[in-house]
Amino acid sequence: MEFLDFRTAKCKDCFKCLRECPVKAIRYENHQAKIIDERCILCGRCTVVCPQNAKTVHSETDKVESLLSGTERVVASVAPSFVASFGLSSFSQMEKALKKLGFDVVEETAIGAKAVTEEYAKLLKTGNYKNFITSACPAINKMIQIYYPEALKYLAPVASPMVAHARILKEKFPDAKIIFIGPCIAKKREGKESGIIDAVLTFEELENIFTARGIDPKKEIPEEGNEGGERNIAKYYPINSGIIKSFTELPEGYEYVAVDGVNRSFEVLDDISHYSGLFIEINCCEYACVNGPCALKTDGGAIKANESVRKYVKSGKGDEAAAYNLSDISEKHPFIGLPTGMPCERDIKAVLAKTGKTKPEDELNCGACGYATCRDKAIAVLRGYADLEMCLPFMRTRAESMSYEIIQNSPYGIIVLDNDLKIIEYNSSARTLLGIEEKDAKGEYAYDCFDANEFVIAQNSKNNVIKKKIRFDKSGKYADATIVRVENQKIMFGIFKDITDSVEYGKKLDEMKRETLETTDEVIKKQMRVAQEIASLLGETTAETKVALLKLKKTLHPSDETGD
Repeated sequence: MEFLDFRTAKCKDCFKCLRECPVKAIRYENHQAKIIDERCILCGRCTVVCPQNAKTVHSETDKVESLLSGTERVVASVAPSFVASFGLSSFSQMEKALKKLGFDVVEETAIGAKAVTEEYAKLLKTGNYKNFITSACPAINKMIQIYYPEALKYLAPVASPMVAHARILKEKFPDAKIIFIGPCIAKKREGKESGIIDAVLTFEELENIFTARGIDPKKEIPEEGNEGGERNIAKYYPINSGIIKSFTELPEGYEYVAVDGVNRSFEVLDDISHYSGLFIEINCCEYACVNGPCALKTDGGAIKANESVRKYVKSGKGDEAAAYNLSDISEKHPFIGLPTGMPCERDIKAVLAKTGKTKPEDELNCGACGYATCRDKAIAVLRGYADLEMCLPFMRTRAESMSYEIIQNSPYGIIVLDNDLKIIEYNSSARTLLGIEEKDAKGEYAYDCFDANEFVIAQNSKNNVIKKKIRFDKSGKYADATIVRVENQKIMFGIFKDITDSVEYGKKLDEMKRETLETTDEVIKKQMRVAQEIASLLGETTAETKVALLKLKKTLHPSDETGD
């Protein structure tokens, strides 16, 4: 989205932003939160509550610094809640600090707020409004335009103080570039839509610029206000009931009510047709603008911030009420709406069934996914805003079911013990290997059911155990064992691979080898005896043959006495 940026890698599927989003303007795509532009009112809740800081406000710092370094006149309109965020006592301190940055003119937005209050008073005196809703909060205005068409006729057709002041500044400085500075994200969109505001800086962005430039507004010497001038009580705008306080005299015929916070705003707008004679000051943020999403966090929080603004207004220090001519302060708020197509009941039920919700009592409506009801979430799935897997109870049940099936159908023996060596879970393979005789040994001590020495060793040594070829006496089986400690869960589990067949085969193979060696040894011995007997016989025969031949030779050659 143009006004909100995302750090994709930091989104962790916690759904907290969706739970906090008042209009459910967030969808999940590939396990990443995305803003639904046409639904978003830019209340900024998602940026505040995200525990991973995955959502940030789009910065216009570079654009502002580029304007300040140029040759054109640059004018700042500063929301009066600056006194709370920056801890200042005088507008002159902020004015001096901003002029050091390069701003040519610095004024308070309260000048525009005064003009808005005066216009409210004129409209109220006409008596033409059954109810009257203020138009100072752009997030509320956008919410009414999108979601509450029946309340549009009560929304004041008046520009916000920011836009009103910008028009005043344009009449005074026609060629100037106008920068609004405040604690609100929704002002960024309103500023762009106004066509008259060139950029919007949040207080957080301004603080970063001050820090980079080495400027501290608190160190600027405050100047006394114009004691003879008219005190501008429209500076009350950023606190709860501030708009009501800005009237010098409340027009008769109305009950004046201040509502802050999105949830309370919903309550009022849901029942708006039942009211009559109400002037309703609505602020999207709890405690109003001083607690905006981009207000600077200070000691004492919103309560202290309210006090700071009240003291500031009463002090009369700052930019006093200016007498600017303003030709047009009106503002139209046309109906925007959303696509009205509703998925059919059959499709909604089909989505519910996919998450195990086939009966009304199956719909827990726990809100963990961010939607108020399971039905709302099913509709969001059909619209492409949500995934089935966002149902945490369903996913937990499925995970537990899957893990149970995996454990029970594993060919390995698996057993889980707690730190007291009590059995939590085991499968049939473990029962056979370990020799567990009880029908249901869960909750029993492991050493009462099988030889648990290896688990005791793992617990006492606080180390995992990996051993080859353990024999379990109760079953007579052998296994390779791995025992793992899960410290943060206070459990340990054992995985046993049955190697009984291979051990038995090894024993048989060893026996065959022994028998073969014994047989071979007997054969060798027999062969040696036969060889020796043959050699003995050959020796005797050879000697007798030699004697016979010598006798024959001597007979044939009596003169030959050589012997051989």
